[in-house]
Amino acid sequence: MSLMSTFRRGGVHPADMKALSKDSPIERLPLPEELILSMSQHLGAPAEALKKKGDSVSRGELVGKASSFISADVHSPVDGTVTDVRKVRLASGAVADALVIKVSPEQGEDPFTTEYDHSALSSEELLRLVKEMGIVGMGGATFPTGVKFTVPTGRTVDALIVNGVECEPYLTSDYRTMMERTVEVVEGAMIAARIVNPKKICIGVEMNKMDAVALLESKIAEKGYPIEVYALKMKYPQGDEKQLIKAVLGREVPSGKLPLDVGAVVVNVSTIYAIYEAVVFHKPLIERVVSVTGESVISPKNVIAPIGTKAIDLYNYAGGLKDDIDKLISGGPMMGFAFADESCPITKGTSGLLAIPLKIAADTMPCVSCGRCVAHCPMGLMPNKMFRNIKYGNYQVAMDLGLMDCKECGCCAYSCPSHLPLVQGFKLGKKMGRKKK
Repeated sequence: MSLMSTFRRGGVHPADMKALSKDSPIERLPLPEELILSMSQHLGAPAEALKKKGDSVSRGELVGKASSFISADVHSPVDGTVTDVRKVRLASGAVADALVIKVSPEQGEDPFTTEYDHSALSSEELLRLVKEMGIVGMGGATFPTGVKFTVPTGRTVDALIVNGVECEPYLTSDYRTMMERTVEVVEGAMIAARIVNPKKICIGVEMNKMDAVALLESKIAEKGYPIEVYALKMKYPQGDEKQLIKAVLGREVPSGKLPLDVGAVVVNVSTIYAIYEAVVFHKPLIERVVSVTGESVISPKNVIAPIGTKAIDLYNYAGGLKDDIDKLISGGPMMGFAFADESCPITKGTSGLLAIPLKIAADTMPCVSCGRCVAHCPMGLMPNKMFRNIKYGNYQVAMDLGLMDCKECGCCAYSCPSHLPLVQGFKLGKKMGRKKK
């Protein structure tokens, strides 16, 4: 184990709130009656629906075809019948085409129990499996993994970094995956390494999960694998790949550049597990672990559920919601999306569903130029100046100040004593700035 500090610039220390669900082992959700399977649950172009109303689908069947280089296939999580093809609003606010699937009460045998020998497969064949199984980043970004793993000719990867940080408050789905599927995570890391051919393999885990660090190290030692585990100090947003690279490798990704430009490829730990299943069992990404938690959830749990499950079905499985509820959030409280429709479906990137109680909202006040947002920005930006220019329509000035480097992590808003809606302003500024260009 390597003991590292953390990334140096900015960041905040919110209460982690993980005790609500940290000790809850992964439970499998009984199949719901209906799924809503979005064709746009990855970064890039939506998948093209291959099914129409009245068609039958089977578990693992390709039902949405990637429509461009940056896109991902979508597969049916169940046996059932397509009862509708319509537009749906996702938790992010985006509107996407979706298949509404009535789940058959009689499901066939699990087609993903046969283990395939992958020892002789080339990196190209492994990469093809990752693409065909629809694997995307499951930490929230949902970037197609097949694209991320396509290393351009002439480029080399110094380090493959498995991201087990899970720095967002409340969320414990990655933690439970590391605790309960440790061998599979380690094997998945070795499979990923065969694709990108790194010089070293690292797993980054924050120090509030030292039991996971110990378990990973134990299994790595048993296998004799060349993987190093880094126990990192707790600091948000260390789970962001740029901050994780800084913490583990001591390298800074320049503005406008990608991790590969500093020799790194970063992959979420749940994505690594999905890669393992894709290669070993030829299983598409059709289900995932979701933390159903928050003070307004009666019995917080970590639940493995089919992609397309409605939020209400997961909340009900966790005992339902208390009367003091104020917000429903998809993802974590810092970067997640508040949503109102309980029938909103989960996607490949849904790591958590939160229910937060009513809190007294503080009034927004004028900026007092205290500089806290500047001090806490992990990207070294000036949120106060960017927000001021966006407020007055000076979008290009905000862009020149580095607006596109903003990761929308929320550190600035968290630390702002005036409670300014900084992140919302930056989202608007980016949208308007692109339009101007």
